Amino acid sequence: MRTSSWTLLAGRAMFGSLFVLSGLNHFSIETIAAASLNGVPAAVLLVPASGLLCVFGGVSAALGWRTRLGATALALFLVPVTLFVHHFWDLASSQAALAQQAQFMKNVALLGAALVLRELGPGPLSVDDFRRRRSF
Repeated sequence: MRTSSWTLLAGRAMFGSLFVLSGLNHFSIETIAAASLNGVPAAVLLVPASGLLCVFGGVSAALGWRTRLGATALALFLVPVTLFVHHFWDLASSQAALAQQAQFMKNVALLGAALVLRELGPGPLSVDDFRRRRSF
């Protein structure tokens, strides 16, 4: 195995674990209540649904299983959350605006990574690659 294979595996595992851990929090009453207070419509439905996208996308990325579908799920999560939850341009407090701008930019970077993963696929040391090699 080439070093780059292990690097891709480590990168996918780190990237995916972020979404799995944060996605699991989307099922807590506290997270749903906080989203509702911040103006998320139908938070009791949308927050757990976004948690499903996060957990599926994170597991998919980490394992390299159905990677392109999982990366698409992550993008579908990140776009509305980035635009509607981290709207720093609407905040009066400069400190709150800076904190939300940092979250916004973090999500933009994560969205970029999800799009790269969707386009390039998981690489070797992945379930997708193993299944592809076994089908021949």
